[in-house]
Amino acid sequence: MSEKPDTIVLIHGFWVTPRSWEHWKTHYEAKGFTVLTPGYPGFEVEVEALNADPSPIEALTAPKVIEHLSSVVGALPKPPILMGHSAGGAFTQVLLDRGYGTSAVVLNSAPTEGVKVIPFSQLRSTFPVLKNPANRHRAVPFDYEQFHYAFTNNFPEDESRALYERYAIPASGGILWDSVLANLLPGPQDIAVNYHNDKRAPLLFISGSEDHIMPPSVQRSNAAHYKGDTVTEVKLYDGYAHLLPAQEGWQDIADYALDWALEHAR
Repeated sequence: MSEKPDTIVLIHGFWVTPRSWEHWKTHYEAKGFTVLTPGYPGFEVEVEALNADPSPIEALTAPKVIEHLSSVVGALPKPPILMGHSAGGAFTQVLLDRGYGTSAVVLNSAPTEGVKVIPFSQLRSTFPVLKNPANRHRAVPFDYEQFHYAFTNNFPEDESRALYERYAIPASGGILWDSVLANLLPGPQDIAVNYHNDKRAPLLFISGSEDHIMPPSVQRSNAAHYKGDTVTEVKLYDGYAHLLPAQEGWQDIADYALDWALEHAR
């Protein structure tokens, strides 16, 4: 019997930093795991610093993010469990396709190339970025109302505002625009995977029923693209919005994700 993984890598999404995993990191460390929460290149500073100077966000590209995450995971002595939220879920899928990780769980994941389901709530959530092509060269913030709609739409008002103050930063307009154009332009794209890769490790999609920016239809479509003999499953949690890792009851989801990942680790 192979040795179980002892390290978990938590990959954050857009409009937030590794700070968004703070509760999950503590939760898993209390269970005896080594937990890494790598930021994107330039995200070594805190939320407040990125809001004051978003130039590291403007400089981001998907290949730079993937290269950085690959170097972090590849340097570990043995394959870890990978978990990614939102855009971090898409990056997690790329890492898994490239042979990293012993199993993976993605939560309200952004889609990889070829997933063409675009619900209205997703368009509304991303409109602040996509309304202006010039945003391809900018770091684009959400104001509170935009963040609330996209991330915390069914959170209590005081909790939603506190999370906005603690977590929110601008997002890379360039990567978001490129991900939209990926389904329109020919040729290989940055956030693409081989959906027929039978060598990749098992993958679980966790989806919140009330997610506006990455709704369940996106998760189902992304999962359905995977073919072959690899394990790919979808788990729906009723009542959960996009910022599921910080929503009341997250501990049960974190435990389910870990149990699934350990059971399917290879």
